[in-house]
Amino acid sequence: MRLSGRQIDCIRGGRSVFSGLDFEAASGEVLAVVGPNGSGKTSLLRLIAGLLVPAGGSVDLEGSEAELTLQEQSHYLGHRDALKPALSVQENLAFWRDFLGGAAGDLSQCLKAVGLGHATHLPAAYLSAGQRRRLSIARLLVVRRPVWLLDEPTSALDTAGQDLFVGVMRDHLASGGVIIAATHTPLGIEARELRMGETK
Repeated sequence: MRLSGRQIDCIRGGRSVFSGLDFEAASGEVLAVVGPNGSGKTSLLRLIAGLLVPAGGSVDLEGSEAELTLQEQSHYLGHRDALKPALSVQENLAFWRDFLGGAAGDLSQCLKAVGLGHATHLPAAYLSAGQRRRLSIARLLVVRRPVWLLDEPTSALDTAGQDLFVGVMRDHLASGGVIIAATHTPLGIEARELRMGETK
């Protein structure tokens, strides 16, 4: 499987964010998107996820399930944790499992995998920032998709949480997955870098 972009142009609010951008990531690879604030890291992820329309160029996923779109085979994890505070940890994960559809994993096992097995019935409103991030990461596990688009995935995670997330990423890559991550900090895993330029 290979995810690639060719000559991508991104315009937001009438301003060119980046132009003529090429990238490529194959099964088992991590592409770390790095650069200063405003250089288009988040815009690139949102464009790949189908949340933005490119002004030019194309994004293609080869060697995947032909009947599914790239968006149906991708997880986009934004830098903000999309949780419902009144729902419990398990109810939040169940919501995302049902919303995302597809082959679903066991809720309790996914929560254990991110270190939240002890907090299944705790309202999400009571979670720390690091725990909220762990719950968001559990969304990647409860419905398996081959492409992970991660925006600052280790934000708010302590050292133990970062180590745990490295294991989660390694398992995904070992199964043939692809990861594209926008980050200001090291991911703790081998990655090629895509350097974004200054804001135009």
